Amino acid sequence: MRGIEDTLAGLALIAWVGLIGSPAWSDDTFSPYVDESGAISFPEDFRTTMVHLGSWFVPSGDASGFHDVYTEKETVEAFRETGKFPDGATLVKELRASETGNYTTGSGISYETDGLKQWFVMIKDREGRFKGNKLWGEGWGWALYKPDDRTKNVASNFRSDCLGCHIPAKKKDWIYTEAYPILKE
Repeated sequence: MRGIEDTLAGLALIAWVGLIGSPAWSDDTFSPYVDESGAISFPEDFRTTMVHLGSWFVPSGDASGFHDVYTEKETVEAFRETGKFPDGATLVKELRASETGNYTTGSGISYETDGLKQWFVMIKDREGRFKGNKLWGEGWGWALYKPDDRTKNVASNFRSDCLGCHIPAKKKDWIYTEAYPILKE
């Protein structure tokens, strides 16, 4: 009987390790948001199908407002186990305008409005699948969408359009993970 229990435990461990290394959608596809040429599509349903990683608040400038970041539940689970984003992981950062008001909780309270500014989408590519595609590099696919057309990635080259903002996070796989406490819980 002990041999059967050991075998079942071993199979369960193999299955668990397999899940940690790849997101739940992994049905022999890399990502549901990436086509065979490396084009990244906008994840329309991210607010209801993904988990909220965390938020940033930028008080002024072109990027002012709330930056809410989402990813798959399986990505959070994999990161907690390995400390790394799994292949195919999706990160969506939504930028919303903000306003400030006085409330019972205090004065000068900032809150999100329905004013959408833009979305950044990143897809983890541990294998370097899209060599030569200017929107893929440094282990990620990079995309930028504007509210007037979510079907068009307006980024043309990740090095000039995206990477500059991520240089301080280079040692953390280009992601500012300090704002995402859910990854450590």
